[in-house]
Amino acid sequence: MDIDALLQHYFGTDDPDTITDFGFTLGSERLRVDFGTEKEPGRRFALWVLMAVLDFAPLPAEAFPKDPELKRAAEDYLTAAERMERDGDAEED
Repeated sequence: MDIDALLQHYFGTDDPDTITDFGFTLGSERLRVDFGTEKEPGRRFALWVLMAVLDFAPLPAEAFPKDPELKRAAEDYLTAAERMERDGDAEED
């Protein structure tokens, strides 16, 4: 799934910096509902990644309690994202 397309679908824009508070509230609620009802693992993971990018994803153990592969992938994603953020901050100094 394309993150820009998901942003457009849920928030009406592909630029997170232009999402209004009201738009964020509505879009995040729709995203949470879709995540909770999605059955296809790949789509479910993509929705979780978008929530993680926007900083409101549930913890991997809560998001994927019955799917150890997706739980591990989510943990790996968070580790990589944290590393990129940390290393990116170090490069800016």
